[in-house]
Amino acid sequence: MQVGKGFFMDGHLLNNKDTMDKPIQFKVGAVAVYGKAILAPMDGYSDLPFRVLARELGSAMSYSEFINAKDIIYARRPGYEKRLEFLEEERPVVYQIYDEDPERMIKAAIKLQERGADILDVNMGCPAKSVSARGAGSGLLKSPEKIAAIFKGLTAALNIPITGKIRLGWDDNNLNYLEIARIIEDNGGKMLAVHGRTRLQGYRGEANWEAIAEIKRQVSIPVIGNGNVRLAGDIQKMMDYSGCDGVMIGRAARLNPWMFSGYERWEAPQELVYQSAKRHLDLCISHYSADYGLILFRKFIKSYTSIYDIDAETRLKLVTTQNVGEFYDLLEGLFSRKLTHQKGIVVGDR
Repeated sequence: MQVGKGFFMDGHLLNNKDTMDKPIQFKVGAVAVYGKAILAPMDGYSDLPFRVLARELGSAMSYSEFINAKDIIYARRPGYEKRLEFLEEERPVVYQIYDEDPERMIKAAIKLQERGADILDVNMGCPAKSVSARGAGSGLLKSPEKIAAIFKGLTAALNIPITGKIRLGWDDNNLNYLEIARIIEDNGGKMLAVHGRTRLQGYRGEANWEAIAEIKRQVSIPVIGNGNVRLAGDIQKMMDYSGCDGVMIGRAARLNPWMFSGYERWEAPQELVYQSAKRHLDLCISHYSADYGLILFRKFIKSYTSIYDIDAETRLKLVTTQNVGEFYDLLEGLFSRKLTHQKGIVVGDR
């Protein structure tokens, strides 16, 4: 059964070996990437179950949730190992790391390399105050000399490609994205993802695609665009406008993971939505446990069902049913009947 543009049901949603028959979109060092749309790293969302689902639907790479260098060095958080696990079929796999201290970041990265990821990415874009206020994430944009030291040190210490994800600057008065992009390339960075907003903007306002185009013209390494990609059609629009090599999608992909198969949310076949939800729940239970997996899956249930006209009682059961078997039955029963769309279409932006 065909479920998307070039994607087929084969036990799972997509037999990923088929991606190897596609042309190479770009390379990160020696690592080939076969698609143009990539699930963004998102704390609390881009865990193994959602990454695998996105890859099976067509996302070209798997980025981990961001990883605190301190947690790797000091092993201080029980259960953190789950963040580091990945499946072979996810490759190419990227660990994204954050810290404000170059030496500590290098020590943590060496430990992470031993776990077999294909690429290591430096987070210079997280706007959260708890991260940026300590000088990590987008806080690093205030310290170009630290960024240079981080990339120079990581390139010398690791055998895998080093990449970075940035914003345009701290605020509109401190737009240093061209300087940072050149620093990253000059110190060994092999790819750059650019969120077209400042740290002060967070996720508000419009992303600046022209700035992404400027960066693409200034560097020779691949550039991935990010921001204002709300619809599946926006992927090619961003690429055409900016010349970027690929597009990274965050919050919109949480609402519509089928955009990786070329579907707008309202176009995704009901059977595909059901199979995706079931596959996602299976992965959550396998990766975590039955009870905890169901709890974590629930943060996505609105994305799977919000477009449909569903009665209030069923919606309440979807967020309150605690027995896994009962939940599977509820899901099957819901999607076994013809569902009609609500008038409003929910889209996202990142």
